[in-house]
Amino acid sequence: MTTHHEILDAALARITAGYVFPERTAAIDAAIRCRLAEGAYQGLEERELCEQVTLDLQQVCPDKHLRLLWSEEAQPMDEEPQEVARARFAQYARESNYGVRRVEQLDGNIGYLDLRMIAPAGPGGPAIAAAMQLLAPTEALVIDLRQCRGGSPEGVQLWCSYFFPDAEVHLNDIYQRATDSIRQYWTLGDLAAPRYLDRPVAVLTSDFTFSGGEELTYNLKVLGRATVVGQTTRGGAHPTDRIPVAPHVAVTVPAARSINPVTGTNWEGVGVEPDLPVAAEDALEAALGHLRTRLG
Repeated sequence: MTTHHEILDAALARITAGYVFPERTAAIDAAIRCRLAEGAYQGLEERELCEQVTLDLQQVCPDKHLRLLWSEEAQPMDEEPQEVARARFAQYARESNYGVRRVEQLDGNIGYLDLRMIAPAGPGGPAIAAAMQLLAPTEALVIDLRQCRGGSPEGVQLWCSYFFPDAEVHLNDIYQRATDSIRQYWTLGDLAAPRYLDRPVAVLTSDFTFSGGEELTYNLKVLGRATVVGQTTRGGAHPTDRIPVAPHVAVTVPAARSINPVTGTNWEGVGVEPDLPVAAEDALEAALGHLRTRLG
């Protein structure tokens, strides 16, 4: 059985080697080793260890993607090849209907899209296009991201492309520590369904909205394409690697960061603030009122 000391050694080594802010890793390492020396983790079950170490990591470095995760089922200790990880995520996306939970026409010819995750653009493209085709005749649109936990940057790029007229809108950049490089994301030129242009859009958020759901919200907000209604989102802007460090324990290491071309920053640690702040459960009603006022 892997000891707590071995788990933390492995996790801290991965954080030091891969965290997108290398200047913070010495403080992270020192803080967790200090807690270990104090006996803070003595007698804890592995699940409890993960929970406590995550709290301690958040204390020294409030990055919500930086965590120890416990899984009930044992996992292979070999690092998962990228193609295997992509296949696993694609399967999850397929079983989740590529994130599209509900598409509906509401009273007043207002479209409603309940989106629970951001699927990869390749496998998710047909479902995304089908949703946008159904929404095309509506006069305004609500995108409900209150239960969206994240997903693929390429999926965000595809969703955003439907709300702009061409391939000339710069959406986001992602800096990768491993390659010391920046990848730019622009709207796409060729789409499989009509673009949703010149009509008002509202995005619903909650304090559960996270990661890719936040990027979709942030992009549409800062580019002036949508009004955000609801609560400030959870605040996770860093694409993350998940690495096993024991049969039931993995460390998640943010290896990249988003850089918005408009603001020069992102939503990490602060979330995306709504334009119309209301309780999450009241967001749909508030958004519909806002859109109906816009439509006159």
